[in-house]
Amino acid sequence: MSVKKYTEQILKELASNVTHLNDAQLDKLIAAIKEANHIFLAGSGRSGIAIRGFANRLMHLGKSVSIVGDVSNPHSDSNDLLIIGSGSGETDSLVSIANKANKAGVKIALVTMDEKSKIGQLAEVIVTLPGVSPKLKNAGITITSIQPMGSAFEQMSFLTYDGIILELMEHLDETTESMFPRHADLE
Repeated sequence: MSVKKYTEQILKELASNVTHLNDAQLDKLIAAIKEANHIFLAGSGRSGIAIRGFANRLMHLGKSVSIVGDVSNPHSDSNDLLIIGSGSGETDSLVSIANKANKAGVKIALVTMDEKSKIGQLAEVIVTLPGVSPKLKNAGITITSIQPMGSAFEQMSFLTYDGIILELMEHLDETTESMFPRHADLE
């Protein structure tokens, strides 16, 4: 098969996977984002790359955000939100962060394949996305994929985060034009 054919197959998978999105779960996440004073975001590996892109767009919307572990992170408080992107919901470093946030009274949201995971048990808001991973401990949304490991989940994460941004733009009366002045200029 060619790269073009593989890419076409990936796009077919994603079109099928989007049917598994749960609007009620997504609405809860959007409400939590709108209510938060500050939003902390965390993820590891490729899920971490996707959540960093999400943090960037939330900042463009005028939200106060930071990536957990950055030296410029502020101290948390009970009006804050921690969003974790973790397919398995079991990554040790992310479980540790979730436990600390829980002790501090920070609301936890999880984007995952496994709502019954360790982090899922701590989260007040869970968005379950389809994916395939050898790390999955509990049953998630059953799909098949030609892609290795968690690729389907990571791609759905990135696309879902972009969908959330578009919905938030509507709620907040934001446009590309109103967001652009918040784009980095020291690049």
